[in-house]
Amino acid sequence: MRIIDFGCGKSYLTFAMYYYLHELKKYDVEITGLDLKEDVIDRCNRLREKYGYRKLRFVKGDIASYDGQEAVDMVVTLHACDTATDYALDKAVRWGVRVILSVPCCQHEVNGQIRNDELAPLLKYGIIKERMAALVTDAMRANLLEAAGYETSILEFIDMEHTPKNLLIRAVKRETRSAEREREIRRQADETARFLHIDPTLKRLL
Repeated sequence: MRIIDFGCGKSYLTFAMYYYLHELKKYDVEITGLDLKEDVIDRCNRLREKYGYRKLRFVKGDIASYDGQEAVDMVVTLHACDTATDYALDKAVRWGVRVILSVPCCQHEVNGQIRNDELAPLLKYGIIKERMAALVTDAMRANLLEAAGYETSILEFIDMEHTPKNLLIRAVKRETRSAEREREIRRQADETARFLHIDPTLKRLL
């Protein structure tokens, strides 16, 4: 089973996944962590060697241009910033991965786009607009994943006292797909985007 952790950072999650799945559960997994920061990747690779984790590796690279895997079973993103999450989800869909686990972060894109006369009384307050835009971003992402053939849910995976960035998008590839249902979900997502005058990155990519 091949897993990619996009935007792995210092890789606490990546090491934990490898330890749990490979060392404890004895699954035959290969895990790749990808991040832009060369010093962080070097440090993670030194730790990998120290612990003898042969099927864990860390690579410096950009999510949007990464093409180092031919077959992937699961894509994970933890706090990949703003549209980096969209590029990771797009990669996952194009690879046809079986499972996507994504915790988005810093959803700025839609906040700069969202505009609607009927919602103007709400959107005129900066902090309300920011929170609404973040929720709209993740709801759109979930709908677009459904339209791409995934059974999708959004969960609160950790208490608010620890971090406000606590929504997990969980998507599992459907065994059987309905083209009609997927077209209808996509149509609804397109209508919502027009209503709010937004053009999210994932919508364009897919």
